[in-house]
Amino acid sequence: MEIPLLKEIVVVLGISIVIILAFQKLKVPSILGFLFAGIIVGPSAFNLLSSRHEVELLSEIGIIFLLFIIGIELSFSGLMKIKKTVFVGGGLQVGGTILITALVAMALGIDLNTAVFIGFLISLSSTAIVLKMLQEKGEIKSPHGRIALGILIFQDIIVVPMMLLTPILAGKAENIGETLFILLVKLIGVGLVVFVLQKYVVPFIFKLVVKSKNRELFILTTIVFCFSVAWLTSSVGLSLALGAFFAGLIISESEYSHQATANVLPFREIFISFFFISVGSLLDIHFFINHVVYILLFVLAVLIIKVVIVAFVALFLQNQPRTVFLSAFSIFQVGEFSLLLSTVGLQNDLLPDALYQYFLAVSIITMALTPFVLQKSHRMSDFLLRAAIPKRVRKRMNKRKIESSSQEVDSDHDWKDHVIIVGYGINGQNISRVTSHIDIPYVIVDMDYEAIKLAKQKKQPVIYGDASDPEILKHINIQKARVVVIAISDPGATKKIISSVRLFSQTVYIIVRTRYVKEIEENMKVGADEVIPEEFETSIEIFTRVLRQYMVTQGDIENIVTSIRSSDYQMLTSIKPTSTNAVFQQLNIPDKEVATLHVQHGNNNIAGASIGESGIGKNYNVTVLAIKRGRKYISDINPETRIEIDDLVYIFGASKDINTLNKVIKF
Repeated sequence: MEIPLLKEIVVVLGISIVIILAFQKLKVPSILGFLFAGIIVGPSAFNLLSSRHEVELLSEIGIIFLLFIIGIELSFSGLMKIKKTVFVGGGLQVGGTILITALVAMALGIDLNTAVFIGFLISLSSTAIVLKMLQEKGEIKSPHGRIALGILIFQDIIVVPMMLLTPILAGKAENIGETLFILLVKLIGVGLVVFVLQKYVVPFIFKLVVKSKNRELFILTTIVFCFSVAWLTSSVGLSLALGAFFAGLIISESEYSHQATANVLPFREIFISFFFISVGSLLDIHFFINHVVYILLFVLAVLIIKVVIVAFVALFLQNQPRTVFLSAFSIFQVGEFSLLLSTVGLQNDLLPDALYQYFLAVSIITMALTPFVLQKSHRMSDFLLRAAIPKRVRKRMNKRKIESSSQEVDSDHDWKDHVIIVGYGINGQNISRVTSHIDIPYVIVDMDYEAIKLAKQKKQPVIYGDASDPEILKHINIQKARVVVIAISDPGATKKIISSVRLFSQTVYIIVRTRYVKEIEENMKVGADEVIPEEFETSIEIFTRVLRQYMVTQGDIENIVTSIRSSDYQMLTSIKPTSTNAVFQQLNIPDKEVATLHVQHGNNNIAGASIGESGIGKNYNVTVLAIKRGRKYISDINPETRIEIDDLVYIFGASKDINTLNKVIKF
């Protein structure tokens, strides 16, 4: 016997696979692939969905799993750590967007209730796309990453009350006061049940399940629990999605939350794909073509409203202008929860078909733009900063910031031979703790308000500002510093800081902490002396402990670790290092320094010439110690050794001679 739904599943997912493979080549998120697949199989294209109702049921299951995962991830303890950004920032962004959007909609002749509901839809952004992109770029812990995360978390929470308020906005309740009271009573009742389940029932049941050591039983228990709470809320007139969200919150505080997430994720990915496909299938292609001009105007209006409001929120949270722009470019789109909420609006006759088609088109276009905007966000932010804020004004702003932040630090402090710590995260705090303990002078530079507040509470020498700004670098005596440690989670800002530091000093030793080993070469080229990737340092710590269990001597372990680090971790890659024995030791010879210079241009007498022909030793009084070309080190240096463009040249000499040579090979 043929099962009609089975044909739908094969056709829809088969088309999705082909489209998503193509989208992956273009580095476009898979969500857009599912939406596009839905458009293709929809009635306005090839009309391949004969069992539409069954597909919608599958999409409902996907929503249950999606809200369940969101509930697990949004634990109460996790929310408290970034409560200001979540509740203040998120509240301002959602409230401001609803207000402005509703006013614009009413000016276009839309009634108040529908205008407010459209505000609901536009206020939500894409958690799935934005967090995935920020995570891939290593910017989830950067200042703008934390702002985006906090606002997105608030949006994920507020979508549940929005769903509950939608029937009221639709006028389905005759007595609004009575309806709200009954709704409140239901929520309190469900809340009490949730509390009892979280406190007593769930820990007991899951403890028995875990003791059984049966993985299939654990998966079955997790899914049954998720659907049971969803069914409970549905039976008292609340939404299935709200019940799934509560189920996630119940498990979130238990020690079983991570395994529950891992078990449910595959189901969520499969079923949520049907939701996006079903939404895409609702787009009327003929409507889109006939109204494309108005759609693009609405897209522009949404972009302006969301960018301006997010920028205002970031400014209100006391962030730097660059962080303000980066935050605004991160969450300008309409998100997947808006698509979910729009279906609730359709069910309650709150969203006319024409408006729904406009909304669908705007949502798909803004989500499609997101990956490309995020890739170019740093360049766009820098351009806007230069264009919008004159250089003179920026200098005055920075001076004011320096003066205000220097209340905790003597503004006339003559730092010298000191360590500059950029970023007061976990690494920055550890470095400052050690340097303070052994009486090494140091100063911290950060532009995250919470980090600055924490540093001042601990009476740390901290400066509020952008470490790539010349005024900030002058204030902290970059020319007299011995070491700069860059410990921030923003690859773009890291490279910018290195370049700015090198404009002032070629002898200061720059150490960079980065997330990925692939960033080593890029940071070295712009002037870093040492780059420490987290992913390989974790591997080093693991195999160090493994070697100890095999009774390898501490001296041999230290030699191996030193060898790996000195060869840019090449032992841990597939590329064989040139030498595993050479170890560079720190030199402390008076008035002499070891510096790394990057040969960037060929319009001089050095690039393309041999060391003897270039006259480096005779004209600049420096000695070439080694050359790094690509991944290869050239340590056997003689007068015939040639210097090529893009080489990293290790130089020994006086600071003034090194700086003179750098100007020649760099410009």
